[in-house]
Amino acid sequence: MISPLEMTLFLLLASVAGVVVFRYLNLPPMLGYLTAGILVGPHALGIVPDSAGAQNLAEFGVVFLMFSIGLEFSLAKLRSMRRLVFGLGLLQVLGTIAVALALGYVLERWVHITWEASVALGGALAMSSTAIVSKMLAERLEIETEHGRNIFGVLLFQDLAVVPLLIIIAAFGSDSKHLMEALGLAAVKIVIALAVLLIVGQRFMTRWFNVVARRRSQELFILNLLLVTLGAAFITEKFGLSLALGAFIAGMLIAETPYRHQVEEDIRPFRDVLLGLFFVTTGMLLNPHVVWDHPFIVLGFLLGPILLKMVMITALSRLFGASPGVAMRTGIGLAQAGEFGFVLLNLILDKHLVDATLLQAILAAMLLSMLAAPFLIQNADRIVLRLSSTEWMMQSLQMTRIATQSLKQSGHVIICGYGRAGQNLARMLEHEGLSYVALDLDPDRVAAAAAAGESVVFGDAGRRESLLAAGLHRCATVAITYANTPSALRVLNNIHELEPTLPVIVRTVDDADLEKLLAAGATEVIPEIVEGSLMLASHTLVLMGVPMRRVVRRVEEMRDERYSLLRGYFHGADDQGDEDRYEQVRLQSVPVDEKADAVGRTLAELGLYELGVEVTAIRRHGIRGVEPDPQTRLRALDIVVLRGLPEALAEADERLSKHRRAGAVAA
Repeated sequence: MISPLEMTLFLLLASVAGVVVFRYLNLPPMLGYLTAGILVGPHALGIVPDSAGAQNLAEFGVVFLMFSIGLEFSLAKLRSMRRLVFGLGLLQVLGTIAVALALGYVLERWVHITWEASVALGGALAMSSTAIVSKMLAERLEIETEHGRNIFGVLLFQDLAVVPLLIIIAAFGSDSKHLMEALGLAAVKIVIALAVLLIVGQRFMTRWFNVVARRRSQELFILNLLLVTLGAAFITEKFGLSLALGAFIAGMLIAETPYRHQVEEDIRPFRDVLLGLFFVTTGMLLNPHVVWDHPFIVLGFLLGPILLKMVMITALSRLFGASPGVAMRTGIGLAQAGEFGFVLLNLILDKHLVDATLLQAILAAMLLSMLAAPFLIQNADRIVLRLSSTEWMMQSLQMTRIATQSLKQSGHVIICGYGRAGQNLARMLEHEGLSYVALDLDPDRVAAAAAAGESVVFGDAGRRESLLAAGLHRCATVAITYANTPSALRVLNNIHELEPTLPVIVRTVDDADLEKLLAAGATEVIPEIVEGSLMLASHTLVLMGVPMRRVVRRVEEMRDERYSLLRGYFHGADDQGDEDRYEQVRLQSVPVDEKADAVGRTLAELGLYELGVEVTAIRRHGIRGVEPDPQTRLRALDIVVLRGLPEALAEADERLSKHRRAGAVAA
């Protein structure tokens, strides 16, 4: 018998190994978790047995994930989504069950299956994976998109539908006379639970968090956060609802308080660790022998539900007014099986409604669909473009709107993301008389900002077309204002391919991904933790009586030193003299032409340092080398990053761009 410590160590080892391999292959980490679970599970290598304790612990991963999603929502947004939740979601679940009933009636001649079993299987197959879909959409910054809202509307109703489905399936295996009474009682419980959480919780939450925050204890704050999250989950579970639903509502309530951002940072470690464990334990359920012994049955239950849900949800989304592209993306995002489907399958097995071998084949197909889900979501745009004849037209219309906004602008700033950081940047640019175009994926925010006369359009900065429409070839710089490294890397990759010399400023939470972003082509990376500490120090010095001029100078010196320690970027050049002159120091990227006289010559030979210009980096074949040696010889197509005053930069640009004389070229 394996001990809990041994089981934990094996799960951790398998998780780390799986994630490392899949990240090396540029595949989603969750596939690594699922694959690791399949390999170490009781049905494959048998290293880790199926443990109820591990399953219960993994369930908390989904709880914290739903809590994090709730933080991104608000009660106002949920009210606005009621049409999607109780309209699109209801029809999807009922439609799937209806199709299962029809197929069960047709196949009854060959496979003995009762109508009760058809309803139960239809309910299980109607579920989609909240954990996988929400994580993928969050990484792709698509939660606030139109198809993202449709997806979450359906997922929320699926969570609600689990409760009556559990009651119905339990009634199928026993006395069904009291079915309506049980459903009525469940409905009353749902109303009471939601009323307690939404009405009482909304009034109580802010006051309670104020009391906790005044104690000025980080440990107390985190303990209180865990109490609120798990307490809400406990309430919904006791009322017969899912744990995840209670956590989601708790997240929405806290989102209405001033502590939202702090809570989001504190909950992340619990969420990520437990969610990884959830995927591992989900993979442990798969029996590879069933796939080998019954390949056609597994393939049928794999492709059938995926295609059925994809077509059905696409058609229903169109019925609710979505465009063809949005409807297809919604269908693709919800095509896979879900975690709650496994809960329903376990109950079906307990009630002996379906043959155990058939049920294992269905389980295998559901897990395989979850493995396929990340690939489907990642390639959703390509699939939609191939299947929808109008998608090109819709995207062209969107690009036209962006282009119309930026058409008359040149030398402007493209702001990727119009959250708080993006809006503050936009206001500062306006004060200086500089133009900008902001791209954002929140339709409500875009509509409100555009109505106020701000230069904001709906668009995904991670797409090449959006950047080009925003005037990438005409702009002066790009600012990525959201702290999301995968998305920032996608934007940097597109910019490097289209405009490799364009300066890009990237915002991050800390300096953990700094080198990765610099290697991808970021001109400057601004870690929030560094700038926040500098502002904290400056205010403290002022309060201690240090003269403002000296504080400003000291902060500038520390900023230069800090960035120098991080990557050897600033060396303090030109930090002497009056403030006006100092503020004129800027960055410039100069490409070295194949015919340039600078090819084959060292930086020292070109005399760039004598001009008072600092060579901060040389980008060669997509690789960024910082602090280049003065004896570094330039090659054709190098990109030289310079720092200095405008006059010196202009002269350095001339030296680097000057072509060889005809005689020299001939030689």
